[in-house]
Amino acid sequence: MKVVVLGAGVVGVTSAWYLAKAGHEVIVVDRQPSAGLETSFANGGQISVSHAEPWANPSAPAQILRWLGRIDAPLSFRPRWSARQWRWGMRFLCECLPARTRHNTLQILRLALYSHAELRELRDATGIRYDHRERGILHLHSDPRELDGARARVELMRAFGFEMLLKTAQQCIDIEPALALSRVRVAGGTYAPSDECGDAHIFSRRLETLCQQAGVSFSFQTTILRLLREGERVSGVRLRHVEGHEETLRADAYLVSMGSFSPDVLAPLGVRVPVYPIKGYSITIPTHGFEGTPRVCITDEAAKLAISPLGERLRAAGTAELGGYDPQIDTGRCVAILNRVEKLFPDGGDFSRPAQWAGLRPATPGNVPIIGRTRIPNLFLNTGHGTLGWTLACGSGHAIADIISGHKPAVEFGFRE
Repeated sequence: MKVVVLGAGVVGVTSAWYLAKAGHEVIVVDRQPSAGLETSFANGGQISVSHAEPWANPSAPAQILRWLGRIDAPLSFRPRWSARQWRWGMRFLCECLPARTRHNTLQILRLALYSHAELRELRDATGIRYDHRERGILHLHSDPRELDGARARVELMRAFGFEMLLKTAQQCIDIEPALALSRVRVAGGTYAPSDECGDAHIFSRRLETLCQQAGVSFSFQTTILRLLREGERVSGVRLRHVEGHEETLRADAYLVSMGSFSPDVLAPLGVRVPVYPIKGYSITIPTHGFEGTPRVCITDEAAKLAISPLGERLRAAGTAELGGYDPQIDTGRCVAILNRVEKLFPDGGDFSRPAQWAGLRPATPGNVPIIGRTRIPNLFLNTGHGTLGWTLACGSGHAIADIISGHKPAVEFGFRE
């Protein structure tokens, strides 16, 4: 079967890989010059099963109110004259109910466990390298009350077979000695020894090469104008190439993995998906020659920051800004991230040379991605991964390849059928 994949972020490229391995003829289309250049370019770098609990949880509404007006707010709402934004916001509040949070956490956890296993299998089979590090993720808590609240999350993770351990402040320093110099008070933490980190952009580029070797074609610097429909099926996708000429690409099946822009191409067909962009920020600093760089991936729970050592770089990513499709970098947010990381790891790297970045994460209200069929028989979705696109990429890519191939995926998840 001939399959067109729309979008070459980490989710689109992994989908193409598994589709090719299943024997399909695959063409990937993206407006960028190569894979992984938008949301996958400079994310937090963590493959984090331990982050299964969504942003939408019972404590979120009160936290958002406390954070109003703060430049370093982990989650901020910037109102727009947009019905989509307000509908998404109202659904987010509904997903904060305890029963919904538990349901969503379990959905994400199942997919994350499967995805992590698939990533390891892919790495073993291909030898792909992407500045990855397998030393776990240490979640730091500076508030003893928040640490107490983490106990329930630890028990839930353990109940589903995922190892997560409560740690005292001293045990946190034992795991990550660079914390001994920290100017941030650490009350304790939780440690997920099987979690990892790695560069999603490098992974996407190298998997792109492996895909090409497996027969996948890529059409880069190509704008996706619209999907065409004849009767009950998609008949083609209208494209504009960088040189200016347009063409219609036809296939047997079409997979939309366009991140935050998925709703734009789907809406004219009457397919509605609750995906909205949540802008996140990151800074990346060089670490060569510095002795105080963390060797373990860190999640700063108070500031909601993911801090990952990537080769001779330290990546720190965080904040969630609900404010539409504006891709501009708010320098103040990057400075706030930089200052927090410098307090945590004063000798962690060259803080005078940060590379700043912002990207639009494609989020659903409950943070559960949308994977599966649509009511149009040959149109499929793999989108809405929010902050967990890197974590869930291999699992969702393999699962959608199974669905398109007519097979039942190996993971228990609420796929669209």
